[in-house]
Amino acid sequence: MANIFEPRFLPASLHIETILRSTTVAGRRETLQLIKDGSGLADPYGAALERIKAQDEKKAELGMAALTWVCHSERPLKVDEVCHALAVELGTADFDPGNVPSIGTLLDSCQGLIVVDSEASTVRLIHYTAQEYLCSHPGLFSKPHSVLAETCLTYLNSQQVKNLTRHSLPPPQSMPFLNYSAGYWGTHTNKDLSDHAMALALELLNQYEDHISALSLLRQVVHPQDSRLIAPALRFSGLHCASFFGIVELVTIFINDEGCEVDQQDCTGKTPLAWAATNGHEGVIKTLLEWKNVDPDLPDKVGNGPLGYAAYYGHEGVVKLLLEQKNTNPNRQNKKGSCPLGLAAMGGQEGVLKLLLELENVNLDLPDIDGNGPLGCAATEGHEGVVKLLLQWENIDLNRRNKNDQTPLGCAAIEGHERVVKLLLERENVDRNLPDTNGHGPLACAALWGHEEVVKLLLERENVDTNHRDKTDRTPLGCAALGGHEAVFKLLLELENVDPDLPDIDGNGPLGCAAILGHEGVVKLLLERENVDPNRRNKQNRTPLGCAAHEGHEGVVKLLLERENVDPNCRDNKGRTPLVCATMEGHEGVVKLLLDWEDVDPYLRDNFLVTPLTYATWKGHSRIVQLLQARESVTTPGAKRERKRDVLLRLAFSALE
Repeated sequence: MANIFEPRFLPASLHIETILRSTTVAGRRETLQLIKDGSGLADPYGAALERIKAQDEKKAELGMAALTWVCHSERPLKVDEVCHALAVELGTADFDPGNVPSIGTLLDSCQGLIVVDSEASTVRLIHYTAQEYLCSHPGLFSKPHSVLAETCLTYLNSQQVKNLTRHSLPPPQSMPFLNYSAGYWGTHTNKDLSDHAMALALELLNQYEDHISALSLLRQVVHPQDSRLIAPALRFSGLHCASFFGIVELVTIFINDEGCEVDQQDCTGKTPLAWAATNGHEGVIKTLLEWKNVDPDLPDKVGNGPLGYAAYYGHEGVVKLLLEQKNTNPNRQNKKGSCPLGLAAMGGQEGVLKLLLELENVNLDLPDIDGNGPLGCAATEGHEGVVKLLLQWENIDLNRRNKNDQTPLGCAAIEGHERVVKLLLERENVDRNLPDTNGHGPLACAALWGHEEVVKLLLERENVDTNHRDKTDRTPLGCAALGGHEAVFKLLLELENVDPDLPDIDGNGPLGCAAILGHEGVVKLLLERENVDPNRRNKQNRTPLGCAAHEGHEGVVKLLLERENVDPNCRDNKGRTPLVCATMEGHEGVVKLLLDWEDVDPYLRDNFLVTPLTYATWKGHSRIVQLLQARESVTTPGAKRERKRDVLLRLAFSALE
């Protein structure tokens, strides 16, 4: 059976190898140019197109229509989407599912130029060079965006779509072309507005608030965290939609209509002006601002005005137009406390930031709900250019702490933005040790997350406290041990003034932390140091060996056992040896390692007079029971007596724990 996700055949004359033989993009382009010019080479793509046109009329139309969609769609189309798009008949009021071609027919009609990506289930050209070839022959497709716009609008105006309730979207499989046509008809229309598309668009938009495509569009463009705002009463009008897509001609028609509310807010609170600002449509912004009663600063339900959206997305032209309006507040904060300057900083929009910084009345340090000013937002996101711009202003607080007490330096250190860290460290009045709510200074933050280059930058500076303790008494070295970051750990370990054995609040030194989490590389580095106690006990009186055995980290257990001065029988507060801990948790590999060590006593009782064998029996770890019984020392008369006590101990075990 043929695989429909591959072309049925590749015509013999379609020698794509001719193009692919070139090893560089430039080489392939040169080959394509030679093909285009007919300079002694066969024209494989051109030959395929000739074969498409040489088919019977219906197949030729289908093949060229499919190529039009694949080449000019705004995103890759799913198989069902392109098949349903090709079934739309322009000039008809109904959509006939009987016109939907099979994918096999579609692929055959395209003569091998189109395939289906089996992973994404999308239709695509056979190779990117085919796209280059087709784009270099614009005459192949007559007004493609106009055709696509008219197709989308014809589908949306069909009776089958009009009959859908506007309150809930149908399953994608029942109307596969709905989301694409609702989401992109305006994009195609804006690229090539034909008279027919204009008429179809007006037909759609005059009934838009009650149309399913309004809900489909909002579901696609509203951020998931704000999807709760999409209420049954959408109030998303034709003017909202025309402004969203930036179609000036349609916007003009609507605002000239008597009774039109230019400042009407949809279910999310956005005005037509806000949608145009979001998408950077300067022409629509100018048209709307010419209307007398337009409020250029009306906030939506999350508190953003048009300026906030334009600032975040970096639409400089729109920002300029809005700032020319007297009623625009450049310091307006949304419900998260973000102002336009902060939003521009967060989005890394340097051009917009420059425009806002030139304003006399702009607040350069206005904090958001998390306590981050624009500098903190830019530092968190790693926008180096924005940080540079902000650092030029003297009245910005370089050590402003957010709700987690993190400074801009701390935020950049956590995220590993080394260039931003470097910029901040060059400022003398930046505090290099200010701790956050966990007590972590910038060095500890970078160490905890393993940002080696940031750690290097901090260590190059004076006055950085390398032994600063956080709220758990852990030093930057301990933080690196906790994260298992060997490169960072090595950097800190090589410092003369760093104590490699300082215990944290639980009594674990860096070795204990690494042992608990199974970081073998860190354990190795520490065991090479003479000033590290391999038998340091934590608050449970458990040594690194006991911790590693309890967690089942075989590699760490092996490293510790190979150290001569490590006690393999050390007991914790409950009198449990590493062997007992491993047995109780069922770590067979660790038990095997310990039993292979001559100095390990497998018959040592804990504070409840229970041996490893008893625990293994009670817990049902049969393989560990076999391992313990295989040792000579557990086959003594004492061990036999211990086994007789198993029944009683099983009953008492829960109480003992």
